[in-house]
Amino acid sequence: MTSKQPTPQPSSGPDLSPSADPLLDDTRGRFARAATYTAKLLLRDKGGMIGLTLFLIVVFSAVFAPYIAMHHPLQQDLTRSRQPPAWHDAGSWEHPLGTDSLGRDMFSRIVYGTRVSLTVGFLGVTIAMSIGLVLGLIAGFFGGRVDNVIMGGANLFLAVPYLLIVVVVAAVVGRSLVNVVLIFGITDAPLFVRITRGEVLRIRNSGYVESAVSIGAGKARILFDHILPNLVGPLITVATFEMSAMIFYEAGLGFLGLSVPPNIPSWGNMLSAGRQYLASTPWVATYPGFAIIFTALGMNLFGDWLRDVLDPRLRRKGR
Repeated sequence: MTSKQPTPQPSSGPDLSPSADPLLDDTRGRFARAATYTAKLLLRDKGGMIGLTLFLIVVFSAVFAPYIAMHHPLQQDLTRSRQPPAWHDAGSWEHPLGTDSLGRDMFSRIVYGTRVSLTVGFLGVTIAMSIGLVLGLIAGFFGGRVDNVIMGGANLFLAVPYLLIVVVVAAVVGRSLVNVVLIFGITDAPLFVRITRGEVLRIRNSGYVESAVSIGAGKARILFDHILPNLVGPLITVATFEMSAMIFYEAGLGFLGLSVPPNIPSWGNMLSAGRQYLASTPWVATYPGFAIIFTALGMNLFGDWLRDVLDPRLRRKGR
């Protein structure tokens, strides 16, 4: 009679599931606490809430423009040229904000115009911040002759009126969305160079960086572990305000006929096309102007809240 062999039991090794990883749990806990704290600060700041709401409305309109717009932005109907908004006697809810001189629906064109404005603002700021971050880090961290050359070029660029540079370059390179993005990205980079360099100099002389140097930390570790993470807050704050400014600048170029081609609906092009009808049909230029103000106000309010959150030194009392 053979003896019954015991059933082998699974080895009780270490539990490697994600939920048992203390480092991962600690990271998740920190992220959750940071998210909760940020949400509380936002709820306590009415201006930040309003700004975020306005900005999200603009982003939503840009992403879902084909579903929100009631007509194609380039669809013309000369029989309905300069039709007033729906609440006027001669208006119709088919065109709630009226039509322009070619019978194109103003509401649809304004909705599609958010795409141009956000594209120019976001990509322009991304290019400017990327260039400024690299050059500012090099100038502030290494100093010496490199610092003199970089900051000399940046200061020379900043000495010339910004709009003058933008208008001249736009007139030379021609009308194109890519050209407008590159113009704003390159011409706005010196501002980020100066801000990044100043922050690097401030952080480099701080106590924790000096402590890291005293224990033998290398330049790469000081740069990427101590200096670079502390640049995120100031640069994001400045980027928010510069994105709002670029939307204004793009509208100004469009008003002068130097932005995107006329077949692309943009708020600047609408202002330019409607200025000759301000006396008879003011809605052709008024509503694109309101859209610009709406977007810029939202981004400025949200940027002001970001400044308070990301830089505790600037947080107002009582928050």
